[in-house]
Amino acid sequence: MTTATPSALDADVIIIGAGPVGLTLANLLGMRGQRALVLEARDELIDYPRGVGLDDESVRTLQTAGLWDAVRPYTVPHHVVRFVNGKGQVLATNDPRTDEFGHPRKHGFIQPLVDKELAAGLDRFAHTDLRFGHTVAGLSEDDGHVTVTAELADGSTTELRAAYVVGCEGGRSFTRSWMGVEFVGKSPSTRWLVVDVENDPLGTPSVYLGADPRRPYVSIGLPHGIRRWEFMLFDDEATELVEQPEFMARLLAPHVPDPSSLNVINQRVFTHHGRIASTFRKGRVLIAGDAAHLMPVWLGQGWNSGIRDATNLAWKLTAVLTGQASEQLLDTYTDERHQHALDMIDVNMAAGAIMKCGPIKGRLRDLAAAALNVAPSAKAYFSELRFKPMPRYGKGVVVDQATLTPGRSDASLKGGRLQPFIDNAASLSPVGLQFIQPRVNTATSTNALLDDVLGDWWTLACWGNDPSRHLGPAELDLVRAHGIRLVSIMPETQRGWAEKEFADSPVPVTVVGDVDGRLKSWFDTRACGVVLLRPDRFVAAACLAQQTTAALHAALASASYRTPGLSLIPAAEGASA
Repeated sequence: MTTATPSALDADVIIIGAGPVGLTLANLLGMRGQRALVLEARDELIDYPRGVGLDDESVRTLQTAGLWDAVRPYTVPHHVVRFVNGKGQVLATNDPRTDEFGHPRKHGFIQPLVDKELAAGLDRFAHTDLRFGHTVAGLSEDDGHVTVTAELADGSTTELRAAYVVGCEGGRSFTRSWMGVEFVGKSPSTRWLVVDVENDPLGTPSVYLGADPRRPYVSIGLPHGIRRWEFMLFDDEATELVEQPEFMARLLAPHVPDPSSLNVINQRVFTHHGRIASTFRKGRVLIAGDAAHLMPVWLGQGWNSGIRDATNLAWKLTAVLTGQASEQLLDTYTDERHQHALDMIDVNMAAGAIMKCGPIKGRLRDLAAAALNVAPSAKAYFSELRFKPMPRYGKGVVVDQATLTPGRSDASLKGGRLQPFIDNAASLSPVGLQFIQPRVNTATSTNALLDDVLGDWWTLACWGNDPSRHLGPAELDLVRAHGIRLVSIMPETQRGWAEKEFADSPVPVTVVGDVDGRLKSWFDTRACGVVLLRPDRFVAAACLAQQTTAALHAALASASYRTPGLSLIPAAEGASA
């Protein structure tokens, strides 16, 4: 398929919807030099809170986008969640204290203020724009571009063209409807009332999930003195009841000393959904966020799942738009994001079912929770957030570690040819998982987060070696052509030696000092000495040092990267390297 010349297009990518997903995608594209145009039907950003939970993965994306420092004032780290029953007894506590991705696992945040910073971030890019009052009414894909027809506030219409269009306009997505894809799943009829108040009358920072058979509820302490409550409405309670002060007072009376003195800043009724599109792409048109999948709010994953979509898609669009990769790379977007989004929907739906147990099932649940809390491993399952599925891409831009076959990755290494190099701790492959982000030192940085040292594109990193010495001339040309950064990770004690030793490498090598041993521990417990990291910090390939050349070729093949004048090493040859 040919592509229209850039001069004939209004943007490289038109993004429909100025929610957090669309704004994040536009910022990531702008950071990488692509022209993004965001179209929003409203005349301003939504000013009421929706999402309240921010994961470390999303914070890492904001760090990549250069926006974390601007967003940080509107967050509170280490958001502790307590799951309580109708008597107020704590059934489980979720308080993860790990920071393997460089940030606390969970944050509370104020979404309207964060969205404003995402929108302001677009001002950094000369060829990125946000246009309000543009209601998209038509899409037309021609050879090499997509034409978007938008209705303006004055009743007129305009046509805009881009190489790609991404619909990020929410659950009622026009883009998804235009694509004609199925939106499968469940939409339970249960309604919930959300109430946000200023000057938190409780003043406690924690989150309470109240599995109370009399009326399930949620109570959330948020930044800037805001408190959120969510109450389940019963089938015989009309939605209009929430407008009556007496009804609201009855809801809030068990939770606050004086309901009449609350300063309510947001009050609305919503219904939970668990739905997912059958595919996230049709030709040059894609969808992300709520347009692609809807999930209940229990674990705060709607916002974060959308940011994962933007993170995955932004670098792939960039690679295609710059000519580094073919359009086939975009097929891996659905391959990688669909299953994890579905897993998150399932775990959220299960959490909702537990929350809404009736009296009899509730007593059984409480007994089971009390028994589980006695076992340390079961207690850690909840406290450390282990029940939340972490993204692992088994298909897409990955290379099987045991066979070096591009396009897929088995998790287990047991019984394969790497058996002599593994023990129980290293029996699983890191391919398809996010790489860690500790603090490190380099010749120019001290106590820096790893991503800030690596940049935001591909990285070939090895432990204790000069990676350039494991690449031939053709592979060094690939490294130069695709902007792959070579990195040598050393104990901090050896960094000075390595900087001198590798100074004459044919391609510049960044020497990273492992100051606290976390990187050494990572390699100590994996059957690899080299990793190839994608721009989104997922491990595309992992191998022993002598396999570096084969792993690099296989990874680029899995990403449909173009290699002019160079042939890819077949998987069978790579496996024997």
